[in-house]
This record gives sequence, C-alpha cells and structure tokens, in this order.
Amino acid sequence: MSERAPGSYDSTYHAPIMVDEVLEWLEVSPGGLYLDGTLGGGGHSEALLDACGPDGVVVGLDRDPDAIAEASARLARFGERFVPVRANYSEAESVLERLGLGRVDGWLIDAGVSSHQLDDSSRGFSFREGGPLDMRMGPDGVTLGEWLDEASERDVAYALRVYGEVKGANRIARAILAARAEGKLDTTAALRDVVADAAPRDRARKIHPATLAFQGPVSYTHLTLPTIYSV
Repeated sequence: MSERAPGSYDSTYHAPIMVDEVLEWLEVSPGGLYLDGTLGGGGHSEALLDACGPDGVVVGLDRDPDAIAEASARLARFGERFVPVRANYSEAESVLERLGLGRVDGWLIDAGVSSHQLDDSSRGFSFREGGPLDMRMGPDGVTLGEWLDEASERDVAYALRVYGEVKGANRIARAILAARAEGKLDTTAALRDVVADAAPRDRARKIHPATLAFQGPVSYTHLTLPTIYSV
C-alpha cells in the first residue's frame, strides 16, 4: 500500500484509479520489474516506482506521444529506473525483449481514455465541445471520420452494440451513416446530436445517449477489448 495520501498521485493530466489496490494486487516489492501498459500521466508508474525502490524498474508504454512526454517529465527524478516507450501494450513482449529485460514481476492495464484526451477537444473523444471526428490514441492510425467513410451499417451497429452496449444500435448506425453521407457529420458535436435524435427514449437513463455511443467506436477502431484479451 502507498504511504502517500489518497489522491496524491493525481495530476491535471490524469487521475489514476485504485492506486493502493493496484500495489496490493501486484504485490509490489523492492527491486522488482513492472510494466505499466497504459502510462497516461504517469500516476500508476510513479506509485510503482515508489513501491519498488530503491532499485526496481518500471517500463511505461503508451501510444500517445503527449503521454510519453508528460510522464517522462514527471518521473525524471527516477532516472534509469523509469523506461518510457511509445508502443501499444499488445507489443509488451517485444518491447521487453528489445530492452533486454526479462519476465516482469507484475503489469497493469488501465484501458480507456485519459482525462487529458477527453479535455482536449481537438482529440475528438468528447462530445461536450465540438471537435474533429478523430478519436485516435496517437498521431497514427485511422480517424473515426475515415472509418465511418468506409464502414458498413453492420460494422457501425456492431461497434455500438458490442463495444458500447448501446440500445437501438441498428437505428443509430443507420442515422450516423446517413448524416455522414449528406455531409452533416464532421464534428463530435454533430455526432452527439445525431445519436441523441436516433436513440430510443429511456426515462430511466441517467447518462447522455452519446456517452456509450462514443465508447463503442473508440473500442472497436482501436481494438481495445481484443487487445486486452490477447495480452
């Protein structure tokens, strides 16, 4: 368990969840080798480094160069004990081999979108402010807009239903592609409105209907769940 106060590993970039539980479940010990597969703002990695000191090592992976830069600056005080690498956690084995490191003593994945990615409207992850249909975890890969231009109604409905658990997925998918074809869907705000208009009415729903709809394409296009299952 961390000796620091709850929330002390938070930053304006991202707040790591369940820090004490992570340290307990991984049974972090001094001198160990640990892998943080979703580096983000470096909160979990910092906790791991504190716990496995004075000579333990943490390898932090992330696809987002912003996250690599943020965590590298934040954790510079740990010197060579912290090894940041821009990579997907599905590449963990090859990264460790390339670094000449052996079997890790523990690893963690906090899959999803960071607070920083949500707050930056230009990344296209949030529907609170209009942004481009991007939703990429890094500068490479296919944007959401590009995916929608090639996707079938079945593909979109599958992403909404399986990865977002969205009700009325077929109807929403049909509305999304129709709006895209008509040139009316080029921002996250427009996508939010299309989803809200097409979603089944549900008085018991406590979240905006676009919340899960945004989650679906992100997980589908970036293969979040299949990647986790392959680790």
